[in-house]
Amino acid sequence: MAANFWTSTQRAHWQLTREKIADMRKSLDEEDTNRGLGITYPLPDHKQLQLYFHHCLQRLARRLQLRQQPLATAETYLKRFYLKVSTRDTNPYLMLSTCVYLACKMEECPVHIRSVVNEARALFQEFIPQDTAKLAECEFHLISELNSYLIVHHPYRTLMEVQVPLKLTTDEIMAVWSFLNDSYITDLILLYPPHTIALTAIFLAVFVRPAVHTQANLNASSTTTSMAATMGGAPGGGIAPPQSTGTQGGVVGAAAAAAVAGAGNAGGMSSARLSQMSDWFAESGVDMDAIIECTQEMISLYDTWETWTDKICREGVARLIRGRQLL
Repeated sequence: MAANFWTSTQRAHWQLTREKIADMRKSLDEEDTNRGLGITYPLPDHKQLQLYFHHCLQRLARRLQLRQQPLATAETYLKRFYLKVSTRDTNPYLMLSTCVYLACKMEECPVHIRSVVNEARALFQEFIPQDTAKLAECEFHLISELNSYLIVHHPYRTLMEVQVPLKLTTDEIMAVWSFLNDSYITDLILLYPPHTIALTAIFLAVFVRPAVHTQANLNASSTTTSMAATMGGAPGGGIAPPQSTGTQGGVVGAAAAAAVAGAGNAGGMSSARLSQMSDWFAESGVDMDAIIECTQEMISLYDTWETWTDKICREGVARLIRGRQLL
């Protein structure tokens, strides 16, 4: 196991470029088209599916009472897997359940395979076979496609290290957790080092979020408070991470766009606080171009989230599994 990201298999094998990711997905789509699967079993684009799988993983993690870190690892595994294997060649519900099962092992909070199967069947009904051997077989498939590179470095550690020096308030830390959790819906974990994603979440929480209307924050907090208790606290201690900020949707996106463009004063943040945070980012040596690119990625997510519904994804996946008998 690599002690840090810079010597890890994650950096060596799973830090990709946007062009590489696009090429991998294009290759899979072209293969599906050549086999006639793209027309027979149409699916929404990958952003829509990523949102749907994110919600499915969250629901399963909630039933298993998992903390955030194994859930984040499971999302990373699923994202990596579907860069190498077509969604149309798998049972996505069985695969995401397998990702959760394997992630719990790797994060040293193992859950019995029967518990995973039972809870998955409660959520996804006829799409999860009762035979635990099916999930075990899927686990070997997953490990093989990931080339046994299973250690995942997450941005949560960076947050824990800088929250005191930056004097982040409890409210700001909770907001950062939300942005970090949401970042796993995007490709950021495949594109950037964990510390860049963490600093992007801090940038969003400190400079952007205060510009969002207070009611949007209240809407988000009503769901995140209960979820934080359910998930059992933050990985490695500290404040428990809230769940998705999707209730803010395009409101966050609009506010972020304004902030990135240099509009406003972060919703009334004191000039001293604004200056302190600006100086820290300037002196940290962090790649601000990367921070802005990550911010734009998050804006794109919330824009997509604003109009997203799970019905099309749910029906498309069900049609695929039944049609190809992927049970």
